Amino acid sequence: MRRILVTGRGGQLATGLEAALPAQGFEALLVGQPEFEFDKPETVAEAFHALKPDAVVNCAAWTAVDAAEDDEAGAFRANALGPALLGRLTREAGIPIIQISTDYVFDGLKGTPYLESDAPNPVGAYGRTKLAGEWAAQAANPRCIVLRTAWVFAPMGKNFLRTMLALGEQRPELRVVADQWGSPTAAPDLADAIASILAQLRADGWRDHFAGTYHATGGGFTTWHAFAEAIFTEAARHGAPRPKVHAIATADYPTKAKRPADGRLNNDKLLRRFGVALPPWEAGLARVMAALRQA
Repeated sequence: MRRILVTGRGGQLATGLEAALPAQGFEALLVGQPEFEFDKPETVAEAFHALKPDAVVNCAAWTAVDAAEDDEAGAFRANALGPALLGRLTREAGIPIIQISTDYVFDGLKGTPYLESDAPNPVGAYGRTKLAGEWAAQAANPRCIVLRTAWVFAPMGKNFLRTMLALGEQRPELRVVADQWGSPTAAPDLADAIASILAQLRADGWRDHFAGTYHATGGGFTTWHAFAEAIFTEAARHGAPRPKVHAIATADYPTKAKRPADGRLNNDKLLRRFGVALPPWEAGLARVMAALRQA
């Protein structure tokens, strides 16, 4: 195993994998629009057969949560039909696929961190289509690993950290939701974890017990409000403004799509099976902030 096809070129996780995979001795083959587009299935097949990968990591997705409520069919094509096609192509080639999913497959009502064995119950179009993508990839290819993650942020792209930093430069006070719980996940940390999983597949060869669903988020839990406070504390150490962050309820910040109030995920299965654990989310924050400063 050497050549790893990574979809979603230009996205946060794909960009992280562009660095993480070579560090483990892999060749990263990044593909994206317009030459690789799930709405044009022929482009997907053409790219796959031309590149002849040894494994696939599918990072490509419709991630606009609110917009999915207005175009669930479009989100379904990207988040479910796309993984189904990649699952079929990888099965025919006899290679594994890693499908990236989300905590939004749960309703957030459990009250404790979700296990992989907990029944999904998405509350919005985005979560429904991502869950359909999990099932589609697994049904198409028995050599499928699903990784559910959450609250992904990176030095580039559109994410909560970069939004907070931009707003902090413009406003002395901000209002951030304080009653939604989860685990901020640094894209470079998640990319390192995926590269480690692939390295184990390369070393051991495929084993049937590798297949299945795993949770992979930054260690520990927090709220959006506390995450924002941590962002500004870290930024202030290097001279950035420190706005006052007011805690508000979800009801005070209505959105088109409903979000799970408590999307905490238990990552123990990933550690047991692959010996992989992401660093605490605070360490991921420090890593991404350092990369931003260097940039």
